[in-house]
Amino acid sequence: MNKYILSCCSTADLKKSHFEARDINYICFHYELDGKQYYDDFGETIPFPEFYRSMENGAETRTSQVSLGEFQAYFENFLKNGLDIIHLSMSSGLSGAFNTALVAKKMLSEKYPERKIYIVDSLAASSGYGLIMDKLADLRDSGMKIEELYRWIENNKLKMHHWFFSTDLTFYIKGGRVSKFAGAVGKILNICPLLNMDSEGRLIPRFKIRGKIRVIDRMIEQMKLYADGGLHYNDKCYISHSAFYSYAKVVAELVEQDFSNLNGKVQINDIGTTIGSHTGPGTIALFFWGKKRID
Repeated sequence: MNKYILSCCSTADLKKSHFEARDINYICFHYELDGKQYYDDFGETIPFPEFYRSMENGAETRTSQVSLGEFQAYFENFLKNGLDIIHLSMSSGLSGAFNTALVAKKMLSEKYPERKIYIVDSLAASSGYGLIMDKLADLRDSGMKIEELYRWIENNKLKMHHWFFSTDLTFYIKGGRVSKFAGAVGKILNICPLLNMDSEGRLIPRFKIRGKIRVIDRMIEQMKLYADGGLHYNDKCYISHSAFYSYAKVVAELVEQDFSNLNGKVQINDIGTTIGSHTGPGTIALFFWGKKRID
């Protein structure tokens, strides 16, 4: 039996029960709501609807990544019990957690030289990151050794596609990701920017589209264009949303209608409090395996 554990950050945005069922370990980011700090714990402390209502009502949010000390303690708990580790971090294009985890690895490798510790920059976020973890759990369960799994993910992580849009630019403006002028124009014209993740794990605006229906149509078109096998795509598909379930369900139904060979139903997840602190409510994200991201 392979004596290693799969690990990720809570920003993979799957349900806690999903991680537990797939035997995937995780470490929690932190966020602040009106100055009080909480763990990004899948909505256990503050349910997602309450969190997003607070944002709509003007609550201030901030986020912080996992500290070096937290990573050390977390990893050491496995190492001292004779377990090797493969940990995927949230994209380095969005967070410094990858570099912090590397420092923790270096320090612990000196203390546990007999153990293997692999740290991978997922170049992913939210449920796209979660979909990668789900695939790794499949490969682990098939008997793949840790070294093989490490090589597989390094060779395939850029095949995970992220497409998402936001209907409310308020929190992009507050966070400085959209200028006040562009945000004001966007609101007046009902612009829903469609973004994706580039090959460096950064969020890139690709299209400026007027209205929810049109942006959803364009999102589905991107899946048809980039999904592995096109309309014959036969792998899993995940969606995440921030207090926008009704539209997430519409997107899921359209995907299931157009991609009849999907591996199961489209899984809908909540965008967690770390990523949601920056997007605010009204965001839909679509994730699938496809052609390698090259830009």
